[in-house]
Amino acid sequence: MRQTRMAFDNIERKWYLVDAKDLVLGRMSTEIASILRGKNKASFTPHEDHGDFVIIINSKDVKLTGNKLNDKFYYNHSGYPGGLRKRSAKTMIEKYPNELVYKSIWGMLPHNKLGRKQIKKLFLYADENHKHSAQKPEKLELKIK
Repeated sequence: MRQTRMAFDNIERKWYLVDAKDLVLGRMSTEIASILRGKNKASFTPHEDHGDFVIIINSKDVKLTGNKLNDKFYYNHSGYPGGLRKRSAKTMIEKYPNELVYKSIWGMLPHNKLGRKQIKKLFLYADENHKHSAQKPEKLELKIK
């Protein structure tokens, strides 16, 4: 009988540590979204989760190019009348750097059950301290600046 699904038990998942200091947000996000999806592996299939875990440190030091700090806005709505919240990228990077990076990476993943499973393998920290040293993460140098 033909096996139709690959067993999830034999997927080898690695832990990567990315230092976001002085990296451009969009370029970094595309690389990390690719790793979370597992596109860097030969076993990649779009309907299965083969991705690795990613730890991002120094998210407060990420860069935005051009005039995005002043011109780019992030919107949220509470669902109630008058519940629209508008924050600039400058405000986001000063007060909520993890949310800024999270939104950027989440926008590059599929918006379905699989994407929600993949985004849970992302861990964000605004400074250099993280609590995943037991997993022995491998430092990942992204070839972008």
